[in-house]
Amino acid sequence: MSRVTVSIDPHVHSEGSYDGHEPVELILEHAAEIGLDAVVITDHDVIRESKRAAEIAPEYGLIGIPGVEVSTAHGHLLAVGVERMPPRGRSYAETVRWIRDRGGVAIVPHPFQRSRHGVRQRNIPTPGSAEDADEPVAADGAPEAGAVEADPEPEPAAAVAEVDAIEVFNAWLFTGYRNRRARRFAAEHGYPGVAASDAHHLQYVGRAFTELTVEGVESVHDVTADDVLAAIRRGTTTVEGRRAPIRMAAKHYVGAAGRRSAYYARTGAARGARATKRTAVDGAVAAKVAALQSIHRTRRFLSWFA
Repeated sequence: MSRVTVSIDPHVHSEGSYDGHEPVELILEHAAEIGLDAVVITDHDVIRESKRAAEIAPEYGLIGIPGVEVSTAHGHLLAVGVERMPPRGRSYAETVRWIRDRGGVAIVPHPFQRSRHGVRQRNIPTPGSAEDADEPVAADGAPEAGAVEADPEPEPAAAVAEVDAIEVFNAWLFTGYRNRRARRFAAEHGYPGVAASDAHHLQYVGRAFTELTVEGVESVHDVTADDVLAAIRRGTTTVEGRRAPIRMAAKHYVGAAGRRSAYYARTGAARGARATKRTAVDGAVAAKVAALQSIHRTRRFLSWFA
């Protein structure tokens, strides 16, 4: 049987998201240039730009797949392959059912990282959740230090619908601990693992991605969004995500900068000016945060000798 491998970044944010920065046209252009076959725009709790990106993706030689990162009562959840915005604020299990009932796949993003609204282990629907609902939470699933919000109680076991995949490599994590923990969890419960950039800026798109094996097609050009979703469900995934050497990272960033400049040169000076201003503001905010963190670390260091 014929088969092909496609490369997809299933977790990317555009300017349609409150914390995104790039127009979908620029993201698609960049994704095609770096060799991806698909990129899923998963803005926070809005789906309009993702649907538009899916519609125009073929113009860039990419597979069009809509998606969204929805805020549930227990943390964020990726809804990939859906055409409508899932209800916000529902339980994790209920949201998973909603996604799967509409033909999409439910993927757990950056699990266990509560500072980024990742879901706790005890709230992820898993095989056996029905039997384990009343048992004590294992140490690995205990609330993390510093988490102040209180989650709703897990949903009754009879209503549980399992997720389709776990994001086992998220390129935005500063250490490998959460990714390793996610890989262990996925392996323990037999879930497919995916990798994603979780990019909010162009230069991060594709820093981590997932390779999928699609059977029954002759070339990547024959692959549809439904084929990609089916491959995720079957678990024919390979995770590709590593910290690139400085030389490679610099080349990646320079390429992204060049494409951004060319894009804004084509689309007009006004939009380019807005982007430049936004970049300057982002830089100032980042510098302020870095300065505050430095002061905080210095104070902690000095307190040891007080």
